[in-house]
Amino acid sequence: MLTTPVIRCLKTQFGDMEIHFLTKKVFKPVLINNPYIDKIFTIENKIDEVIAALKKESYFHIIDLHKNFRSKGVILKLKKSSSSFNKINVKKWLVVNLKIDKLPPVHIVDRYFQAVEKLGIKNDGKGLDYFIPQKDEVDLKTFLQLFQSGYIGWVIGGMHFTKMFPEEKIIEACQKINKPIVLLGGKSDFDKGERIRKIAGEKVFNACGKYSINQSASLVRQADKIITNDTGLMHIAAAFKKEIISLWGNTIPEFGMYPYIPGDENKSHILEIKNLSCRPCSKLGFEKCPKRHFDCMEKIEVNRLVDLIGQ
Repeated sequence: MLTTPVIRCLKTQFGDMEIHFLTKKVFKPVLINNPYIDKIFTIENKIDEVIAALKKESYFHIIDLHKNFRSKGVILKLKKSSSSFNKINVKKWLVVNLKIDKLPPVHIVDRYFQAVEKLGIKNDGKGLDYFIPQKDEVDLKTFLQLFQSGYIGWVIGGMHFTKMFPEEKIIEACQKINKPIVLLGGKSDFDKGERIRKIAGEKVFNACGKYSINQSASLVRQADKIITNDTGLMHIAAAFKKEIISLWGNTIPEFGMYPYIPGDENKSHILEIKNLSCRPCSKLGFEKCPKRHFDCMEKIEVNRLVDLIGQ
């Protein structure tokens, strides 16, 4: 998602060119309908799965927007010119481990553009892209009448426990929000969604695990507002310029991964507990709070969240 501005600007500014994209197979649906990409290559785990096919393409240049061992391996094996960006891992380490904040006030999308500066590519300021195949658009007429006149989308899942708003606080908020709510997430979030729905009542619909990523994106696009943890659907919501209320636990927006909606700051509201001595405790996340109190999420006030929904 966060690479899509670079893709668009390359395609529209560089002239006659083909853009191929290499990613993991699981992420292909996010890009499959992107009109700025001519071909997508995927791997399960290892770059050797596609190196032979990539060598047949005779690339002019490789743009590395991942900057890990796999992407560096592709560059070495293809022996083509390449460019990348500053991943600021040292500065992230400093703020996580020593609480020394040297992080630049720059979103990762803008840092990605460092990789194409020498090609003369500039950020057009249009934000992220997400293109939903027509077959994956969700018809709200299949929902109960209650949800057809508007709803709040709430992304309850995440890759790590310490990046997810606590279940009991979601239930409390759902009970106080006077609007229909659609819970969004993957199959692993279904049981949690069911527990929330059963307690919060009929105004909550559990969509977790029932829809593909593109169908979930359709539900995000059609929502009035989005409440979300720091996760992928947050960036999809940003692509649709939705009003986003993002909830931050052990990670911090200063890492540069907050909702990217250029020129419209009112579309993004960040709820976080600043000045905790233990935060951030990781640039990714943990399966449980290392300090056992989980203050970074537990201290976010439900009433403040509900007030934002009502605005």
